[in-house]
Formats: sequence, C-alpha cells, structure tokens
Amino acid sequence: MTYATLENLTERYGADMLLGITDRATPPAGGIDTGVVARALANADATINGRLGTRFVVPLAETPPEIREIAEAIAIWKLHVYKPDEKIEADYKEAMKTLEGMAAGSVVLHATTLAPVETGGTGARLR
Repeated sequence: MTYATLENLTERYGADMLLGITDRATPPAGGIDTGVVARALANADATINGRLGTRFVVPLAETPPEIREIAEAIAIWKLHVYKPDEKIEADYKEAMKTLEGMAAGSVVLHATTLAPVETGGTGARLR
C-alpha cells in the first residue's frame, strides 16, 4: 500500500501533466508510464517513512489526508526530470518542512491508528 496512488496524482495534477513527465520512451508511447509513477510513489513513501520512523511505527497503518498530500507533493516533484515550476517546488519544500515538524512533534498528525516507536526504556532512571 502506498500513501498516494496514480489516481490521486491524476486528480490533483491532471493526466496531461503526468503524461508529459512520465512518457519518456523514444518515440513517446503516448500514455502515462505507470512504472515511472510507481517508482516515484515508492520513493515518496520511503521519504515519509524515513522522516516519521523516528517517532511512529511505519509504514503507517492508515493514510491520513495530510500524509497523502505530502506523498503527492513529493512524488510529483520526483517525477520531474528537469526543474519543476515554482508551485511544484514550493509544495515539495512545504511537504518536507511539514514532515520534519511531524517527526519533531511540533506538527500534529491526525490519525487514529498511529503507534509511537517503542524505545525499550521504562521511563525515568534514578541513580
């Protein structure tokens, strides 16, 4: 399970954009390359899990809307072979900033099934 899907990306960015940044065949195949999209989504998941894994058990059991949006922003940024437009760049930077805040605990992640990472400690230690 990925945090975002091809359908999510298509709904948010449109099929024309996805076709333009994923059809890398020579000559162009004329369709969205689902393999390229799947790799970008997997990379987005790895980025999210890498940031949140210090605080939560990952992969998350459910995908809160804010995580789906972060995954979409990361994936579309990763799909651009060349410099993306300013909006894509800004959304990516904001997604990364939000992830860092979630990992630090300064941004609340709204999910009912979040499991905190267990440290193995028993609490305060006295000497």
